[in-house]
Amino acid sequence: MLRDDLIFLRALEAEDLEFLYVLENDSALWQVSDSATPVSRYTLRKYLENSTADFEEVRQLRLVICALPDGRAVGTVDLFDYVPRHQRAGVGIAVLPHERKNGFARAALKILISYARQTLGLHQLFCTIGANNSASQKLFQQAGFQFVGVRKDWVRMADEWQNVVEYQCLLDI
Repeated sequence: MLRDDLIFLRALEAEDLEFLYVLENDSALWQVSDSATPVSRYTLRKYLENSTADFEEVRQLRLVICALPDGRAVGTVDLFDYVPRHQRAGVGIAVLPHERKNGFARAALKILISYARQTLGLHQLFCTIGANNSASQKLFQQAGFQFVGVRKDWVRMADEWQNVVEYQCLLDI
């Protein structure tokens, strides 16, 4: 099972609609995604109906981070842009604002890395982080991700361009 003493990871359920609605409509998260518009419950309901599709087919996987002991949903961890030939995928983590700084993201990332290596047989994971997001950079560095570069003026935030930093984690070593 995908768990430790602090959290467990599980597949999306139909009952996650309201949780996802809150998470996906947190405008602070739009800054790190390619979206800048609210997401409707209808759109999320359709997404949940298709969320059980095979990882190999849809090339992405979203798992819910649930806190122990009560099992409440506190965030999500994603594998995306999966390329089977090269055995790599991107990683994204989102935690509800009031649940941050409790170690949930760190625990989820550790479990996900093990799952990606042992179960999915991936060779590497990568992530893109805002250059000003030192907390996320520290999280991924502590999990074994190595800095590999900067993309200049990669994301537009309000009326200014910002850099992002790239990290990768080789799982075979």
